[in-house]
Amino acid sequence: MDKPNDVDSYIASSDEKAQPHLREIRQIVKATLPEAEEAIRWGVPWYRYHGMVAGVTAYKNHVTLEIWADELQSEHRQMFEDQGYKTGKRTVQIRYDEEVPTAAIQTVLKAQAEANEARRARKD
Repeated sequence: MDKPNDVDSYIASSDEKAQPHLREIRQIVKATLPEAEEAIRWGVPWYRYHGMVAGVTAYKNHVTLEIWADELQSEHRQMFEDQGYKTGKRTVQIRYDEEVPTAAIQTVLKAQAEANEARRARKD
């Protein structure tokens, strides 16, 4: 994959299996956090709202959603795991044969955006 300059080119240059998940996650982020800035960071799509919120990376058999936190909150991790998704310290893997967990993603995006807002308010 060539180094993309924007999210459209990242999605277009990703494997065809990854593209539907990437587009869907992008739409979830935009609908949940319409003021979030979208950019390529570290070679993949990332979203910022008063600081980093989340990024998404395409792999051979899955996409990984990474939340910009020290780690996923235990209730968020449990929410994904209860639906059968594999989680890491601050990541969720979504295989191409799995549906994108819209409601769970919205929940973690909102929580991270609120944490970013609170952190920013403390600094002001």
